[in-house]
Amino acid sequence: MFFSNILLGILLSTLYGSLFHLWRGGGVGRLLFYIALSWIGFWIGHWIGLSFDLTIGKIGTLQFASATIGSILCLIIGHWLSLVQI
Repeated sequence: MFFSNILLGILLSTLYGSLFHLWRGGGVGRLLFYIALSWIGFWIGHWIGLSFDLTIGKIGTLQFASATIGSILCLIIGHWLSLVQI
């Protein structure tokens, strides 16, 4: 994978996490939490796209579609799990 694809992935996943924070709200801790969740989900989604050799939504060697879906799913599941009261 090229450096430009890694940079694009980091920028897109940070944007997804920031937009989710804008939508759901919270403090700086929540912002960092959502960005970390988005990074994790993005790269897991990218890896799954590579594993299944998907060709849809591909930008260079970056599996854009599966990475975006992974990021969104990770954000939703992480937010839902963070709402659990002990």
